[in-house]
Amino acid sequence: MLVASPRVKRIQIVSLVLLVSAGVLNYVDRATLAVANPLIREELGFSLAEMGLLLSAFLWAYAFAQLPAGALADRFGPRLTLTAGLGFWSLGQMLGGAVSGFGQFFAARLVLGVGEAPHFPTCARVTRDWFNVRQRGTATGIWNCASSLGSFIALPLLTALMLVFGWRTMFVIMGGVGLALAALFYLIFRNPGEVALTVEERGFLREGDAPGAARPVTLGDWRRLFAFRTTWGMIVGYFGCIYVTWLYTAWLPGYLEIERHFTVAKTGWVAAIPFAFGVVGGISGGVIVDMLAKRGVSPIMSRKLPMAGSLVLTGLFTLVAAWTPSDTVAIACISLSLFLVYLSSSSAWAMASVAAPANCTASIGSMQNFGGYIGGALAPTVTGYIVQGTGHFGPALITASVIAVIAAAGYWTLIRDPIPVTDLPAAPAGALAV
Repeated sequence: MLVASPRVKRIQIVSLVLLVSAGVLNYVDRATLAVANPLIREELGFSLAEMGLLLSAFLWAYAFAQLPAGALADRFGPRLTLTAGLGFWSLGQMLGGAVSGFGQFFAARLVLGVGEAPHFPTCARVTRDWFNVRQRGTATGIWNCASSLGSFIALPLLTALMLVFGWRTMFVIMGGVGLALAALFYLIFRNPGEVALTVEERGFLREGDAPGAARPVTLGDWRRLFAFRTTWGMIVGYFGCIYVTWLYTAWLPGYLEIERHFTVAKTGWVAAIPFAFGVVGGISGGVIVDMLAKRGVSPIMSRKLPMAGSLVLTGLFTLVAAWTPSDTVAIACISLSLFLVYLSSSSAWAMASVAAPANCTASIGSMQNFGGYIGGALAPTVTGYIVQGTGHFGPALITASVIAVIAAAGYWTLIRDPIPVTDLPAAPAGALAV
């Protein structure tokens, strides 16, 4: 069995530190609007429905920018792609502190969304580039837990910054941190082609890859991915995963203040609790994937089982949170929901590293993320309109519960075999019937 050299191990550790740092900042920056929601509505006079649209502006831009972002990461490599994305989204964050109306705020959130789009597909490509096939689940769980860790840190951190400096300065400070991290990533990180690897090191990193899988991605490779059931299964399944994630990411502070009558200060620390569970869930998802794979479960099934199962349970606990009158039970159920949905998310991103040829890793990851963030973009808007129309969050939580279960069913039934490197004369296994 091939093993990592000391140099490859160092590169893996440094890569994960950088990806986790960027991922934490990614989710802290997304949370600024949700945390400042009450103060922004008061100062700028936005309605709940307008806030829902504003929260979704980032998500629509993020979703549609996914498709070119993944192809760019596969074509130009993670170093340049993530550096550019980090810098662009940080500028968008800083612009958020200077807005005076709905239109300007909407535009700033669009810039933030486009800039953040390459992050997760690029992380998937880094995992494929620098980790052996037996390590990719755990590596994915580590960098993917940054999304929940970022949300966990964001609520108390941003609340403190907002109360001390005001919400506008909070936006500017976070943008400045992002620009510094972009420079650091470019100076430290290297793509495999920029390192003089030995034959043994390249063999370790490429173990399990099909012949020809490392060639540069082409437009034909990218378009061809849409012809497979596996791609559509990843899109459908991740739709439900991110719908539930963004229901809580965008509206948990508002839910606690409006539905549960918490103060802003209390919300800052109580809302962080579920995201702490999400951190554990994100890491657990990757560990479970590698554990199943080591026990002989196929690479596809080792991802498919935990993702679909955890989505069903996410729906169940979200349903209980909708019905319970107890604040304690509601927070406990939301915490379990986020543990499970982040477990599902890590399993989904681990799927990107085995579902398609190596040169299409970021591309298929971005397609999955595109489907996810269509769900993510809908969640804040749908929730805002439901709450405004009914006066309660219960119906919005029930809606999310149903979506999670439907997504799990779609994920389970559509994903079958890995996508082959090249088309076969006959219809390939897992291809869509015509």
